[in-house]
Amino acid sequence: MLPLFSEVLVSRTTSAHAVPLTRVNRILTVVGLSLTVAIQTASAQARIMDTRPTVAVFYFDNGSLVDNAKFEPLRKGLAMMLGYELARNPGIRVVERDKLQELLAEQNLQNSDRVDPATAVRLGKLLGARHFIDGTFIIDASKKLRIDVRAVNTETGQWDYVETIRGKSDHLLDIVGELGAKINKGMKLPEIPIVKGAVVPATRGPNQERISQLVSRAEEEMDRGNTKYAATLYRNVLELNKNYDLAQTRLASIERLAK
Repeated sequence: MLPLFSEVLVSRTTSAHAVPLTRVNRILTVVGLSLTVAIQTASAQARIMDTRPTVAVFYFDNGSLVDNAKFEPLRKGLAMMLGYELARNPGIRVVERDKLQELLAEQNLQNSDRVDPATAVRLGKLLGARHFIDGTFIIDASKKLRIDVRAVNTETGQWDYVETIRGKSDHLLDIVGELGAKINKGMKLPEIPIVKGAVVPATRGPNQERISQLVSRAEEEMDRGNTKYAATLYRNVLELNKNYDLAQTRLASIERLAK
């Protein structure tokens, strides 16, 4: 076993160039203070808060008029997809759905529908989010889709933004992408920077309703701890649309967890 630093210094006091014990103590004190200062400095740096506006997206209320049970998983899936669209803006920070789920489980709110402003403020503050978004989606027999969203400012406790968007459920991914852009502009969040040469897709491809269902089921399986099945579902998504970046990102994350 290697001797302690203090033991080495003490042992050297028997040599011709002995270091007095009082000096040893002073050295150790200085070393200890230096380490303490270093640790405190590192901790302070770690606590430096991200100054970007932070947004949390709560699970949506399922108001579908047909096949209500079929669309129930979309409560989480829609929140996941909208959060991902908002996160395309590097000027804001979006709370990860996994962190939201963990908090909701702790608060016994994972099966809740819409929350009142006071609860939204409390959850938002616990998540470190300035803006807390929730909403409702409705799909009818003719596959018409309506999404209503509202956002509460956790600093004021007031709902400061509402939005409604309509379309066909066959184009759900496109609608969510459009909704993300509307929210970003309507809430006066930092503008999304225009990257020279970047191509914004006019559409997110075919099979959008099916893809949204698979994403929703995958997120439910993640919450149940079935990461292997969740990965399989995301691979199914990529078979339908190999370029869907949300599925690529989530699958890569799941595979890292599995290692």
